[in-house]
Amino acid sequence: MDCIFCKIINGEIPSSKVYEDELVYAFNDINPSAPVHVLVVPKEHIVSVEHLEERHKSLIGHIHLVASKIAKTLNVDKSGYRLLTNVGEDGGQSVLHLHYHLVGGRPLQWPPG
Repeated sequence: MDCIFCKIINGEIPSSKVYEDELVYAFNDINPSAPVHVLVVPKEHIVSVEHLEERHKSLIGHIHLVASKIAKTLNVDKSGYRLLTNVGEDGGQSVLHLHYHLVGGRPLQWPPG
């Protein structure tokens, strides 16, 4: 598979790992938009939210719990952070592997862009 996130998860491409367990890999974004910008990625290759199936319900819950844990570890849980995923071209998805951006460490504006 020619997916950059799969290659990062498999250790073929180096990354700055923040968290890992049997289901999820999280690492610092190489082009951060805030002081904290972590990508939380399921190890299973899923293209986007539009490709989720019933069997993924517990995985999505797990991703959210992991994101909360990471936010606490990086001290943005009290001040606040944004957790988001982009879907499709118009949604700004640049890598076709489901991933969540955990962004914080500064006041965030709305709408995002």
